[in-house]
Amino acid sequence: MGQPDIRRMTISTLQQACQQGGRIAALTCYDATFASVLDEAGVDVLLVGDSLGNVIQGQSSTLPVTLDEMIYHVRCVERGTRRAFIMADMPFGTFQISPQETFGNAARLMAAGAQMVKIEGGRNMAETAGFLVSRGIPVCAHIGLTPQSVHQLGGYKVQGKTVNGARQLREDALLLQEAGVSMLLMEMVPAALGGEITRSLSIPTIGIGAGAACSGQVLVLHDMLGISPGSLPRFVRNFMTGADSIQTAVRNYVEAVRLGEFPAREHTF
Repeated sequence: MGQPDIRRMTISTLQQACQQGGRIAALTCYDATFASVLDEAGVDVLLVGDSLGNVIQGQSSTLPVTLDEMIYHVRCVERGTRRAFIMADMPFGTFQISPQETFGNAARLMAAGAQMVKIEGGRNMAETAGFLVSRGIPVCAHIGLTPQSVHQLGGYKVQGKTVNGARQLREDALLLQEAGVSMLLMEMVPAALGGEITRSLSIPTIGIGAGAACSGQVLVLHDMLGISPGSLPRFVRNFMTGADSIQTAVRNYVEAVRLGEFPAREHTF
């Protein structure tokens, strides 16, 4: 007998699933072993996040993570994955200088095995996103709380709570879609605003603390398993509670996202 035909997820299959009412289940991932576990459990998107600075390296922020480190972890995740879609963060300092330099850095992540790069920032990143898309690199934009700008934002605070802040996020989302991004991640925004922005777009939205109305959800793997140091953020649920294994916890997460049971009201702002 031949090997089963396991097709890797693409941006087209993710978009089609959302158009049919499905929800995207995403988790961060940094190594081949967990990539295999998450892949087998049905996670749709593996985000090789610069959050590895916090949960793998023990840094106090994502800012010290380098491009070479991201490339290393993308390669590890790609080796452990057969079906899931692989997205990679562009780390701090690798996309802010010029679209041309950003393309060179993004191309290295794609060559390592990423299928999409994620860039933090709103309208200020629209030109860069468009430059990448026009040259064959799919882009996920990241708005709301952008951890690489934590010092400028004055800490890890909910974004879009004021009238002006909400308007800016709505406008940023539309500008980024117009620039050609294939997906939008929203972090720590009020649930009502997350839903409003999702309904205004034709591309999938991924929420982390942005309400249940988003097209999908993402959590940091270590948070979801309840093994991150310190208290868990409000938008996190510990899926190891009541689970007999990591595999079961991940499957429970996927099911909760697909059924719209996570995030619940207590996980939103």
